[in-house]
Amino acid sequence: MNVLLQTLIENNVGIIKEEEILANHTTMKIGGPAKIFIEPNGISNLLKTIEIIKGANVPFRVIGRGSNLLVSDKGFDGVIVKLGKGMDHFEINGTEVLVGSGYSIVTLATVVGKKGLSGLEFAAGIPGSIGGAVYMNAGAHGSDMSKILKKAHVLFLNGDTKWLTVEEMQYSYRTSVLQKDQPGVVLECLLQLSEGNPDSISEVIQANKNYRKNTQPYNFPCAGSIFRNPLPQYAGKLVEELGLKGFTIGGAKVSDLHGNFIVNANKATAQDVLDLISYIQRQVKEKYGIDLHTEVEMLF
Repeated sequence: MNVLLQTLIENNVGIIKEEEILANHTTMKIGGPAKIFIEPNGISNLLKTIEIIKGANVPFRVIGRGSNLLVSDKGFDGVIVKLGKGMDHFEINGTEVLVGSGYSIVTLATVVGKKGLSGLEFAAGIPGSIGGAVYMNAGAHGSDMSKILKKAHVLFLNGDTKWLTVEEMQYSYRTSVLQKDQPGVVLECLLQLSEGNPDSISEVIQANKNYRKNTQPYNFPCAGSIFRNPLPQYAGKLVEELGLKGFTIGGAKVSDLHGNFIVNANKATAQDVLDLISYIQRQVKEKYGIDLHTEVEMLF
């Protein structure tokens, strides 16, 4: 690991830290240290970073803003590569927007809206990066990334890079090909938006933000929706019907506002959250015969 660290430093790939606490990089505020933590300062240095890590045969994981992530209390015995400030390039060309994976999707929705570009209003209030949104087909208010993505620049685990069209992303509910047949990381994407009235767009964005503020518990650290909706049912509704709002295990608590949110109410550990997830899954299975599957990514 020391040789790898030295090689990364010598190649000047970006910000490099040792034993970085991952709780500082997740919205759940949970997670132990990573042996090495890197925030590359651009696509070329990200590619170089991955090449060096793979050459050293050391485990690694790529993360974004950590808004859909639960990290082990023990941390990660390898390298965490964060797509952040060095991966947040942004360019508008007519109604097309080229944006780096590290760019905040909330900020992007606001910025393009002020320029009269419509299509991202649904993302107002989603606390993640554009790369993560493309990866998992994030959505809300009746829309999702599949409606506006034109193509995505992807790094595959074998080191190859390719632009995938929206059709090649094989989108379905909160899922893309990158989570199934072709594991990969989104480097940047090209979005196809449409012309609109800035004031009207701003009104919709504000309304969506207000809705989230009133119905979702962002006053506590959380990782967004914990479970995928077992359509046509909704996970939150099933949890609420079981009377589990406010139910607590350790420092982890089912939100009082929304049944599909688990919040870090009092110094929760990752194990607290896992235990609460398992408890909810058992209760829903026993009552309704429905298997709830997690939407949140696990790093253990």
